[in-house]
Amino acid sequence: MLIEGFDREPNYGMFWHPAYYQKLFENYGFQLYFKQYTCHRPVEMPLHPSFQQKLAGFEATGEYRFTHARQAEPEKLAQDFHHVYNLAWGRHAGVKPMTMAQARNLVREMKPVLDERLLAFAYHHDQPVAFFLSLPELNQIFKHIGHHLNLPGKLRFLWQRWRYMQRRDKKLLGIIYGVIPDYQGKGVDQALLTWEQQRFIEAGYQTIEMNWIGDFNPRMLVTTRSIGAKIVKTHATYRKLFVDRPFERYPIIR
Repeated sequence: MLIEGFDREPNYGMFWHPAYYQKLFENYGFQLYFKQYTCHRPVEMPLHPSFQQKLAGFEATGEYRFTHARQAEPEKLAQDFHHVYNLAWGRHAGVKPMTMAQARNLVREMKPVLDERLLAFAYHHDQPVAFFLSLPELNQIFKHIGHHLNLPGKLRFLWQRWRYMQRRDKKLLGIIYGVIPDYQGKGVDQALLTWEQQRFIEAGYQTIEMNWIGDFNPRMLVTTRSIGAKIVKTHATYRKLFVDRPFERYPIIR
């Protein structure tokens, strides 16, 4: 549930709750299991100079390539996403590896709302080694459509999406970020973010928010701080045990 940031619009797929919910659940005996943060930064805010140095260094080798996916090549997008996701995230506790069928289905479901300029990949010798995938913040479109995605609603969606994509003050939502283990700690992520920042600016995006960053994921929190992002919303997941055993918070990802 939302416990901080009540004055800000919820992003697509996120919850908004009245402030009294927190005390209501805690008084009933629910305990904090973990927090998840939404971080915000202006797109044009400069990154640390070392990020640009990383990008220049990788590009100078001639071995690395930074580019965005092409919506006209959904199979390649699914394959590259599947490869990086399973190596970067599939081995974490509580995260199941993704099948190719699931990756293809995800790309197919995202197709109506994709902006290919927001799907950044890093390649080493044509092998995908990192990604940072984002979407336009869809609530900025859906709030003008209404509650029904019937035929008139779908037509309104297409019209409102076209109008929104012409704007120069768009908001984007960071969806998922990953670097395969052999390339972690080398600065590939910093180089990719630097390369993608210019694509965001050219595409007319003014702000970026990143959702669901858990307090159990210190590496991701360090990454968001390193790019100057600030926490603007906090959601909490609560648990209430119905068995007699000590309560423990969600374990930290090491």
